[in-house]
Amino acid sequence: MISPRDRGTKRQPSKDRLLLTVENGWKSIKKRDHKKIDEISDDYRRFLTLVKTERAATNEGVARAKEHGYTDLQDVINSGNRLKPGDRIYANIKGKTLLLIHIGKDPIEQGLRIVGGHTDSPRLDLKPRPLYEDGGLSMLDTHYYGGIKKYQWVTIPLALHGVVTKKDGESVQINIGEDADDPVFTITDLLPHLGKDQAEKKLNDGITGEGLNVVFGSIPDSGGDSKTAIKLNSLKLLHDKYGINESDLISAELSLVPAGAARDLGIDRSMILGYGHDDRVSAFSAMRALFDIKRTPDKTAVCILTDKEEIGSVGATGMYSFLFENVMAEIVNLSTSDYSDLILRRCLKNSKMLSADVNALHDPNYPEVSSPNDNMAKMNHGLVVTKYVGSRGKAGSNDARAEYIAELRTIFDDAGVIWQTGEIGKVDQGGGGTIAFMLARYEMDVIDCGVGVLSMHAPWEVVGKLDIYMAYKGYNAFYRS
Repeated sequence: MISPRDRGTKRQPSKDRLLLTVENGWKSIKKRDHKKIDEISDDYRRFLTLVKTERAATNEGVARAKEHGYTDLQDVINSGNRLKPGDRIYANIKGKTLLLIHIGKDPIEQGLRIVGGHTDSPRLDLKPRPLYEDGGLSMLDTHYYGGIKKYQWVTIPLALHGVVTKKDGESVQINIGEDADDPVFTITDLLPHLGKDQAEKKLNDGITGEGLNVVFGSIPDSGGDSKTAIKLNSLKLLHDKYGINESDLISAELSLVPAGAARDLGIDRSMILGYGHDDRVSAFSAMRALFDIKRTPDKTAVCILTDKEEIGSVGATGMYSFLFENVMAEIVNLSTSDYSDLILRRCLKNSKMLSADVNALHDPNYPEVSSPNDNMAKMNHGLVVTKYVGSRGKAGSNDARAEYIAELRTIFDDAGVIWQTGEIGKVDQGGGGTIAFMLARYEMDVIDCGVGVLSMHAPWEVVGKLDIYMAYKGYNAFYRS
């Protein structure tokens, strides 16, 4: 500590060392990074176009894992073989959550390096009995999933995705609305000429949850009852293509999502417009970063692509279940000569995690909600590190400790990662939550760390290509730390 009398004799650090300067990352990246940014962004745009449900994300993740030499955990268990450093394992949890594990050199008891995101996104789910007829139309009754602004989902083209499981156990994949020759679906809205009463309502009440009914068809079946002929014709078309009937829809998971491909955004093609950036952009970056590790890491590296985050991470495939602990118990058992619960507990306690979830970016159209004094993340300023989330007085937040943040600063800076800090808007303006606190309950260090997004939870969201690349680069460095 410098005493007052000594201050005048000590050499003062330069202005650049005293001030924290965060600027647009495109100003400082090297030319060789441009090619990698384009490659990563193109891969992600294809991924986002293909993957519009958590089931699709898991299927794509498994396919990519196999291409990179990953083996199904259940096959390893059945084989009776032991795990060794360098082995790559995946665990598919009921087709909706995926864990990818790259076994490290150090004993598993010394902990893991975990990056975990989620692959579910806000959408419109079909109700168990969704199909009905009214006003000369066959309609689909929906129940929205996650936090949405309902008015954003009307009059846009929608695609139907999901799975129907028949009583005999056969599962039928449904995908209507993505190919150029496919029909699409939509939710109608009032014309302005008749919308006087609607216009006087609050924005949140202009479209109701029960008003999110989707136009499905309009041609009647020639032999059907006059009250159900259009519905019957729609069912016949479904049966002709997929072999399903109305009762099969009870055992189905079908969702309506925005139709169409993710696209480059901006005259400079520096951004991507697409459905489901929250949180598939962080999930993709975490998965790709793990696949691109060529050498065996010191610590066992784990990527978690989980389900149900948008509705509280509940259920058998959500992070609040014991799925992670169960999988790690199997990994510990296969990695040690004498399994014990104590080894598992030490493994979890000694682990470190990045909760790879998106954060809000400063939006110049709505500056009044941004956290002031450079505390709001900005487009193209890199990976967003978020010390705490929650709402109001940090309720529901993990709130990472200073020592862990300092460690991450070193990891990212040494790897040349452009990063920034960010909050979810002004204090008392709102808030949000992630899976961070669910892993922190094991006593491991956890922090939220992901890509910034504009128009979060809208049917079409915006992310920056440089930020995607920096997330990939940061996660890769963390796995190897």
